[in-house]
Amino acid sequence: MSGRAPATLDRADRTTAGPADLDAAYATCRRIAAEHGRTYYLATALLTPPQRRAVHALYAFARMVDDIVDHADNPTHVLDPRETRARSTRPRPVEDLDLVEKQLRLAIEDGPIDATDPLRRQILAATADTIRRYGIDHAHLWTFLDAMRMDIPGTPTHRTRYATMGELREYMRGSAAAIGLQLLPVLGTVVPVAEAEPAAATLGEAFQLTNFLRDLAEDLDRDRIYLPADELAAFGVDEAQLRACRAAGHTDAPLRRALAHLIAVNRDLYRRATPGIALLDPRVRPAIGTAAILYAEILDRIEAADHQVFTARATVPRHRRILVAAKGFATAAYGR
Repeated sequence: MSGRAPATLDRADRTTAGPADLDAAYATCRRIAAEHGRTYYLATALLTPPQRRAVHALYAFARMVDDIVDHADNPTHVLDPRETRARSTRPRPVEDLDLVEKQLRLAIEDGPIDATDPLRRQILAATADTIRRYGIDHAHLWTFLDAMRMDIPGTPTHRTRYATMGELREYMRGSAAAIGLQLLPVLGTVVPVAEAEPAAATLGEAFQLTNFLRDLAEDLDRDRIYLPADELAAFGVDEAQLRACRAAGHTDAPLRRALAHLIAVNRDLYRRATPGIALLDPRVRPAIGTAAILYAEILDRIEAADHQVFTARATVPRHRRILVAAKGFATAAYGR
């Protein structure tokens, strides 16, 4: 862990989640997934109820951590409006992230949840239960948290620029690939888990790179550039030009060519990851296939808008998401 974690709460302040508490905790995670992860949430409808709960828990945990990181840039940003008051008494983001890791480690080890914030307590309870229930390798959680520390000013590993795709992939190893590896035991595989891990990690990277391309404007506003500088430079694009395009609200020709190149790189990740879906339990393949199709289509939307990522956020229309999910349901029901 980076930095020094704050002292733990007294044992008397801890609470242990019983069955009813866990049901409520998972329901909270479901609400967070539905509100913030529409594509993932729609895909989880194709999973069994226990798997669905587990995925919602892992998503909510990742979202909670992302909220802490966002708080480093925007003190008014909160995951849930009901948290506003609690936010004012929270530690600095770097300390808060250390505290989350300590709380999760304790929750996994002995059950009690060392947190006073009700929302955090529920997310931690559902996450710890999911980790124990599915035997998720704890290292994947710590790798994820280490990557998130890279986004927080004041940590030794903090960075906001990436010189090469290799550097960016090192970040994505924790921010995205680790998520895919967390999900594997939940989804189930028809081969030893280790054989399915490379494709799962690659699919996580594909999702993450799609986010970076779609959210270029938002990230730039937060003084972050999650695109490799050398690949942008190959098309004559530097940071000054990115900022000029942002100020003008227009993607110029050199940047359009750079984004087209990176979209091709992104599609190659999807191509390499897709065969790994066949290594999953047959019952979950439609869900993961649906998520992959819908996320990859965000790239189509960026292209359809002539790469104008500074004017609107590329999204897949609701009717299209429903159609793809319906096909997934048919595949799950009839095995076609």
